[in-house]
Amino acid sequence: MAGDTPRGTALDDAAQGGTALATAGGAAANGPAAGPTIDTPGGTATATDSDTAIKGGPEPDSPTDPETGDTPGGGTAASGGRRRARGLWTLARRHPAFSVIITTAALLRLVAMLGYQPVMFFNDSFDYLNVAMDPYPHPLRPDGYAFLLFLLKPFHSFALVAALQHLMGLGMGVMIYALLRRRFRLPGWGAALASAPVLLDAYQLQLEHLVLSDTMFTFLVMCAVTLLLWGDRPTWKIAAAVGLIVGLAWLTRSVGMPVLLGVLVYMLIRRSGWKLMAVTLAACSLPVLAYAGWYKADSDKFAITESNGIFLYARVYKFADCHQMKDLPVSEYPLCTEPANRLPNSQDGIWNQRSPFNRYTGTRFSPENNKLGNDFAKRAIISQPVDYLQVVAHDFFRVFRWDRTVFPDEATYSQYEFRTTSRPLPDWHMPRGGTASQDAKGYERGDARTQVVEPFAGVARGYQDVFYLRGTMIGAILLVGLAGLVPLWRRFGGAALLPWTLATGLLLAPAATAEFDYRYVLPAVPLAALAAGMAFTPEVRGTVAGWTRRLRRRGASTPQDAQDAQTTQDVQTAPAS
Repeated sequence: MAGDTPRGTALDDAAQGGTALATAGGAAANGPAAGPTIDTPGGTATATDSDTAIKGGPEPDSPTDPETGDTPGGGTAASGGRRRARGLWTLARRHPAFSVIITTAALLRLVAMLGYQPVMFFNDSFDYLNVAMDPYPHPLRPDGYAFLLFLLKPFHSFALVAALQHLMGLGMGVMIYALLRRRFRLPGWGAALASAPVLLDAYQLQLEHLVLSDTMFTFLVMCAVTLLLWGDRPTWKIAAAVGLIVGLAWLTRSVGMPVLLGVLVYMLIRRSGWKLMAVTLAACSLPVLAYAGWYKADSDKFAITESNGIFLYARVYKFADCHQMKDLPVSEYPLCTEPANRLPNSQDGIWNQRSPFNRYTGTRFSPENNKLGNDFAKRAIISQPVDYLQVVAHDFFRVFRWDRTVFPDEATYSQYEFRTTSRPLPDWHMPRGGTASQDAKGYERGDARTQVVEPFAGVARGYQDVFYLRGTMIGAILLVGLAGLVPLWRRFGGAALLPWTLATGLLLAPAATAEFDYRYVLPAVPLAALAAGMAFTPEVRGTVAGWTRRLRRRGASTPQDAQDAQTTQDVQTAPAS
């Protein structure tokens, strides 16, 4: 994240205000010779040879390493390896709780890679692969993740794709820990605990092992949030980097647009200045406008997808009553469905063979159908706002249920789990020719079907049966983050406002625009965990402690005041002697 500092890495004891350095300097002052004083954030320390141990290596002018005798700059490769190993060991000793958690997380990801080789597939995986084999703007979803697959295609290795996504998962845990330790001064165990949900959740682990855009999207959003929170005020370079990353996230999943709005609102509240906000917006627009231009060149329409209206139609499919819509165009009559004939899930309005869109000729995800679906959905929402809010609330609060039930159907739900067997690669015909299995085999240059390898697969399945975040736990994490915003209400919750609102927005957006899905929950978890950790910063704890002291003073003064008042009244009413 950050480079080396005078006390080691960015994960060093920076949060303790230089305590370790001052202590070491004080101990050295009792030795035979004391060096010059050094100002530190925690006070003044004495510079002696003991500083070498704190900095993790010998002084630049030292002839040899005091532990190995190696000459700095002139050692062998083996001595360099020993120094790196000592550096890692020193880092692990400084952060013991986090070291245990991230090592466990890395081993779990290795087990998944060994147990399910080379990778696992979801239905949407083959759309991304089809684009990666011969890039074109996909009408259903933007191509950001497909571009990543395209860049990795020369290696012809799905195992490399899985490994990179697992590294992204580990990287998100590191970002949470680094922010809470360095920027917000939490103790090591507290910051490590906040990183655990993303590092140790079994369904997060399985999502990283799927050829899907969700891991990349979450990683990009976490990178943007980390950059924005790393300092008190972003520079123009940071603002540009945040905008560019959010733009890439937007092209990875369409829900990236609300992320941009959340970032800009946060910058406005934090008074970053309109110039920095303009830089962020401009940097975000660059990749998005370039992609829209490519889309126009291919399909003669300046857009990113042709699916937003169709997905919004799925949202209203469960309640839309054409009898309540005024002036409904005749062209939209085929989208009407009587309550007795409706299918059980909102997404059935798109994917089921009995979908109303099958009443139209041509391609389902066409500009014409997208326009019809969008107009119909807006009419339904305007004419039935209460029904719309009810379905949105129902799907939003489904997130926080304790039990994880099969939804929307067994075929879809099974793809989110480590199973004892794997499905054969499908033979669906793809938009630009060929079949899904041909794309997968061509990308891998060999058999790409998931191979279940025991005993590693059994370990992954057993872990997933027990160690996962239940919905109620996610709700508790969000409530802790919300409680942390309250003490800083005069500043709109402080820095924690950004991750908390983004987490809540990422949970609310699918409920408002499509339908609940388990994979849409996990991208909110790292942000919610970060916000929950920020609820225990010294600033928040100090504010709460001040409130507690004032309440105690008021409580302690009340009985005394009553006693004094009673004494005064007794004196005034006592008979004269």
